[in-house]
Amino acid sequence: MQTTNYKLTELFIIFILIPISFCFEYSPIIKLMIGVLGFGYILYVVLKVEKIQFKIKKNINWKNFWRTTLLKFLVIVILTTVFVWLTDAANLFAIVLNKPIKWLIFLLIYAVFSVYPQEILFRTFFFKRYKSLFKDETLFLFINAILFSLAHLFFRNTIVIIIAFIGGLLFAITYKKTKSTSLVSIEHAIYGCWLFTVGMGSMLGFPS
Repeated sequence: MQTTNYKLTELFIIFILIPISFCFEYSPIIKLMIGVLGFGYILYVVLKVEKIQFKIKKNINWKNFWRTTLLKFLVIVILTTVFVWLTDAANLFAIVLNKPIKWLIFLLIYAVFSVYPQEILFRTFFFKRYKSLFKDETLFLFINAILFSLAHLFFRNTIVIIIAFIGGLLFAITYKKTKSTSLVSIEHAIYGCWLFTVGMGSMLGFPS
């Protein structure tokens, strides 16, 4: 499981073949089974092969993390608010104003059951497993972002792919700097919950 050829094959199957296969029409049950079995394999490799321990590090620079994250968040807030206002004004903050309880419940579900597993897969697993295969660190981060956007291909929406690529790049940079699944998950949750809040949920598969 540690040879270069094995890892490259593994990368291709998990991050390219499976996401592309999800774009085709076939049984949702089979897709779910593939997803569950795939994530089970990921957890096995993370815990038993790579022996990664999930715990919050003691030396985290929380002040620096919040400063940089909130600065990026401010830019995202401005750009996305203007975008929704210009393209779909009727949905601007509609979910918060009309269905606040549903909004809060979904934010919690999204953060726990979507964001955290994504970061285990795309950052914790991916960085530990494949970083040694790439000599160019910039190329490695770029590939990580590309594959993260590829995982959103089933939405069949160009804007979603672009958003996922930008988000993937931001998350990859954060993980590179912090080596913390917790911090990158917090950042991911903040941005993702905002997109749902501002009115971009429908294009991202969020409930309306």
